[in-house]
Amino acid sequence: MNSRLASLHPYPFQRLAQLIQGVSPPAGKSAIRLSMGEPQHAAPELVLEAMQANLSGLSNYPVTMGTTELRQAIARWATHRFQLKKIALLAERHVLPVAGTREALFSIAQAVIDRRVNSQRPSVVMPNPFYQIYEGAALLAGARPYFLNTTQANGFRMDFGSVPEEIWQNVPLVYICSPGNPTGAVLTPDDLAKLIGLAQQHNFIIAADECYSEIYFDENRPPVGLLQVANDLGIKDYRHCVVFHSLSKRSNLPGLRSGFVAGDGELMQQYHQYRTYQGCALPPPTQVASQAAWSDETHVRANRTQYRAKFDAVLKILKPALEVERPEAGFYLWPKLPQDDEVFTHELFARENVLVLPGTYLSREFEGVNPGKNRARLALVAPVPECIEAAHRIRNYVESLK
Repeated sequence: MNSRLASLHPYPFQRLAQLIQGVSPPAGKSAIRLSMGEPQHAAPELVLEAMQANLSGLSNYPVTMGTTELRQAIARWATHRFQLKKIALLAERHVLPVAGTREALFSIAQAVIDRRVNSQRPSVVMPNPFYQIYEGAALLAGARPYFLNTTQANGFRMDFGSVPEEIWQNVPLVYICSPGNPTGAVLTPDDLAKLIGLAQQHNFIIAADECYSEIYFDENRPPVGLLQVANDLGIKDYRHCVVFHSLSKRSNLPGLRSGFVAGDGELMQQYHQYRTYQGCALPPPTQVASQAAWSDETHVRANRTQYRAKFDAVLKILKPALEVERPEAGFYLWPKLPQDDEVFTHELFARENVLVLPGTYLSREFEGVNPGKNRARLALVAPVPECIEAAHRIRNYVESLK
């Protein structure tokens, strides 16, 4: 076995299952799960119809690059969404469909990281708290994570200026997540421009996880994206910049396992070769369904409307009892808790049958700080009535502690 497997941490949901093992919540209270960020809104009918109408495609092998029609639909969507007016995003050079961004966020590290940089073990910069795939991908590629703590003090945004020069000299890859998981914070154009400048100076790849970019609250102010800033700066061929987008959150299609990677043209050509060996081509019906999803915005706007209603209702209930704020984007709340996050999670489940995720399961102690300590992630993915009921139960529990 690969000896690096021993360096992987248990996945957050494994730890959560152990935490509540043997607990019997009140039988009279229905189970409400806010622990996993799995969208529960209905899948768009036009996507289901497209898939059903093209099931005959299962008789053909798919190509890794995906169909021309799918890549063109993705390029059109990204060009319009992120106003890519200076540097053309070319379907044949800059875009690759992937089987969900989880596998792509993992495999990009295996493709771009050399085991040794300047005769030293490379470092991969990433946010803290974080999506655990970033950490696992770095470790299995032979690198070590270098965390940037995102806390209330820095607006939950990564401070790239805090990374020492000697670290930058050995960085092949930087993971960013904007809007952030679990904080919902959005990196600013200045943040992204600074990072692009560092990437040009030190020759590393920026892997921007933008899977929550289409869940926001002001229709006139969508979150900025990495390619958008690169385009505005005139970065030719989107050098050093790669973005990851998914239909899971945007279109309520977590089971479709469909997304895309786009950016740096030279890297995309090499990454395509890597993926040809890896074998993650999307099935033909999935590609047709994905093309339909990327070509429609009506269902995405309706999706945002549902999330707005949930945040409005839940925050009205929780704010008198908890230190919690509406995020800039995404569908998570990241409240500060009145007690240890594991104790809070365990007792909330035992007393109210509401399950959340402890903040420390999403973070690591770094430089003496664990940004997830005494926080919890609440995924507002359930229907509005369930989210409201969960909020009342959480408030009941918090008020019982006083």
